[in-house]
Amino acid sequence: MNMKRTATMAVVAGAVLAWLAGAATSTREPPAVSVFGPAPIDLRGADLASEVARLHERLRPVASPREPGRNLFVFHTAPVRPASAEAAPVLALSEARPAVIAQPSLKLTGMAEDPGPDGPVRIAFIAGEGQFFMVKEGDRIASRYRVNRISADVVELTDLADNSIRRLAMK
Repeated sequence: MNMKRTATMAVVAGAVLAWLAGAATSTREPPAVSVFGPAPIDLRGADLASEVARLHERLRPVASPREPGRNLFVFHTAPVRPASAEAAPVLALSEARPAVIAQPSLKLTGMAEDPGPDGPVRIAFIAGEGQFFMVKEGDRIASRYRVNRISADVVELTDLADNSIRRLAMK
């Protein structure tokens, strides 16, 4: 009986293997793949891309930026003036005028006041010389001025070069 059972199992196993082998292979040919040309919308997209490339080339800057450029981290710098070809006439000693020191442009931009034990303590906000100053009475500005007095809307400065008085008012 063992022999009969073994032979039956061998025949069934062979049939299953033949069935699996037949399922794995195919005698049919694959369907033909049809190749389509580009769609009309794709052709218009290609025309548009070539037009965009042409416009980008046309809009490209012709001139390069000047060197050196402006420094974004400096509030104010004095403008650089080119030396003129004509030299200034030299004055004789008798014709020489005394040098006049130009006053820097200072502007009173604001005031602050805090109550103190001896009365209000005022702080003035002054812009000038490319800087911003917060000063009290007795402070110096740009090593040229000393703050004499700060009232409600006027700051009185003393020029240390010639002891003249300069007043800055709120506008």
